[in-house]
Amino acid sequence: MKNKFLISILSLSALVNIGCSDLAEQVIDESLDVQTSNVVIEVMAPAYGPLPDAFTHTKNYGLQLISTDQGILPPRGSGNDWYDGGKYIELHQHNTTTANVVVKDTWNAFKLMLSRTVVAIERLQPLAATNPEAAKGLAEMRALRAYYNMLMLDYWGLAFKKDSTSEDSQILKRQEAFSYIESEFLAVLNDLDNAKGPGRMSQASVNGFLAQLYLNAGVYKNPYGTTSFATADMDKVIEYTNKVINSGLFSLSPEYFAIFDDNNHSNKELIFAIDQRQDLTTSHNRLGYWSLSGSQYPLAAFPKANGTDGPAITSDFFNTWVQAYGSTDPAQADARFYKENFTVPQNLQNLTGITPANDANHYFLVNGATYEINRGIQRGIQWGLRNASNGQPFQTVNGQYKIYPIIEQRNGFVNYVNHTLEIDLENPNNKDYTDGYRVSKYQFSRTSDTGRNRGNADIVLLRLADIYLMRAEAQLRKGNAGAALADVNFVRASRTARPSVTPPALTSINLDLLYRERGFEFYWEYSRRTDMIRFGHYEDIYTSKTNTDPRKRLFPIPQSAIDGASSVPGYLVQNEGY
Repeated sequence: MKNKFLISILSLSALVNIGCSDLAEQVIDESLDVQTSNVVIEVMAPAYGPLPDAFTHTKNYGLQLISTDQGILPPRGSGNDWYDGGKYIELHQHNTTTANVVVKDTWNAFKLMLSRTVVAIERLQPLAATNPEAAKGLAEMRALRAYYNMLMLDYWGLAFKKDSTSEDSQILKRQEAFSYIESEFLAVLNDLDNAKGPGRMSQASVNGFLAQLYLNAGVYKNPYGTTSFATADMDKVIEYTNKVINSGLFSLSPEYFAIFDDNNHSNKELIFAIDQRQDLTTSHNRLGYWSLSGSQYPLAAFPKANGTDGPAITSDFFNTWVQAYGSTDPAQADARFYKENFTVPQNLQNLTGITPANDANHYFLVNGATYEINRGIQRGIQWGLRNASNGQPFQTVNGQYKIYPIIEQRNGFVNYVNHTLEIDLENPNNKDYTDGYRVSKYQFSRTSDTGRNRGNADIVLLRLADIYLMRAEAQLRKGNAGAALADVNFVRASRTARPSVTPPALTSINLDLLYRERGFEFYWEYSRRTDMIRFGHYEDIYTSKTNTDPRKRLFPIPQSAIDGASSVPGYLVQNEGY
């Protein structure tokens, strides 16, 4: 069944990049014989197909990350690289315009995903009465549609209610949107399989998304005001997180970074993820390469596969680690901060007097087949394979690969790649290619011959740690700090693969500490913006961002979308503040 599903996505994936238009729905072969055994899979596959593209760095990932205190992307070098019309600067400074390309492309991608679910639902409904598999497929597509609408509600404050391709969508906001999404999840919950692997909607994933919906209910119903947390909503969070935890289907990963490895599809922590395989044309390695230095070459087999010097973390976010661990380097205290996959020999670590001009013999050797770059937050001078010119073979000795301090290739071969903490948008001298601590959370796909393509790691959208920390937050907001502390410490204590850096237990918990803990656990995933809003920090002042307007909690509806709906007056109304 799984292979058939992946083959269905593969056969349709070339259509994913079609714009959000009527043509985007022409992905189902109307000549399909409805009696064939795989018709349900063929109908559902297009609804999942656009996910890898929608959650890439120039769409949802960039939208979620760069608008927060965790990620910043200044123009680099001469000021042209990554400037891209100022779209990332706008996002980070909360000065986003209605023409912002990241916002527009994410909107279009989400609308495409929604349209695909409507087509699937319409196709499955006449089969569901007599075909049990079609009935399950129908439930799965309704759950997926509800999830896509929850994303729309989170980002733009609205949901689209549509049951037929022949009718116009009804636009719902606030309480109406919340209630519609809630009702759709609840209507299909018991008709879904308990779990179908992380790439498919299941009872477990819907239980988790219901918990997210109730946890953010106060934000979704009143996006610009002070968020309230009703006891009834927090009880629902606890109810639905309990269902996931008590199912016994999932477990926390002893190695934190294994959650984001190439082979993570079988990791028991994953509840819902974007299923990627190297042979799918939509699979990408963008989350693995985006932050890495352009002079970093993580794969001995592919001398053209490098990073791109994209975003770095802000000093504000890094300092939360410093505040947590004081004089102890967080790399020596918390398994989530860093994983050392190779160690520079002691006799080579001191670079005093060593420069790119005289370091020809300043290297050590590794086995190229097993070579892995270090993961987590990358600081200081970086070591790795040295590629003197993009595409040229790496240097070897008797089949072993030389590992050197990496030279910044775009600075005339005079400096080492030295990632420094300070980075901002204002200082013209602070936009070097090497500036900013980088993040290597997802494994750099070992099958990516360009660094951009052929991703193998499933993109994680919901995992068990979030279930525990949502339950902890609900308990804490109800006044039960003891239960909250137990859940937080359970997650911390689970990272046992490297016992010396298993995070120590906290002795107390409050909302500030829980917010910090969510930052440690889920940094550079897909939750920071939502967390900042819910915890009341989205209007905070941090690196290169001073806008405190609460109306920026929602993104602007793209002007192109409003123009496209202008034939129906009042149908699509711009969000406040734009």
